[in-house]
Amino acid sequence: MSLKELCAYETPSVAEMQNFMLADRRPTRHVNQVWPNVYIGNEVAARDKSMLYNMGITHIVNAASGPPHVNTGPRFYRDMDIDYYGVEADDSSDFILSVFFYPTARFIRAALSKNGRVFVHCLMGVSRSATLVLAFLMICEDLTLMEAIKAVRQHGDISPNPGFLNQLRHLDMSLVRERKKKLEAYKL
Repeated sequence: MSLKELCAYETPSVAEMQNFMLADRRPTRHVNQVWPNVYIGNEVAARDKSMLYNMGITHIVNAASGPPHVNTGPRFYRDMDIDYYGVEADDSSDFILSVFFYPTARFIRAALSKNGRVFVHCLMGVSRSATLVLAFLMICEDLTLMEAIKAVRQHGDISPNPGFLNQLRHLDMSLVRERKKKLEAYKL
């Protein structure tokens, strides 16, 4: 994105993002590839070890880790060659998921740099997991929030709760500010 495009870009409101995600909804599968070697899915897919093995999954991010959520964990996958990263998150608008944006993005980026395949899941595969993948795309792939939403929505239905969307907005505004500073410094 050029400096001119970046300066014209405005982070969408929560309502604008919700309207975009609600338009043209299609049924979504238990697991969808949403970026090269990055998959989003639900608890059904997370518990299907043979499917994960056949897909070549090497890394798992459980965005609903621990009881009373999707209580899989490293022991559940001990018979597989899987690197596991658990995020104990509630799917509630007041849960602060943003503290996990950078650590999760680093985990996904490290997995992809080793030619890994990453499966990011939560209970339903539409809110917590989608939020963490959107944050990864913004942090590591330099996408704006809307570009990230559009990229993921091409491959599956997502619906982060309003609190998560607001946290993604703040991330987007901060990343866009950083990119503008870098581009302006580069231009000088």
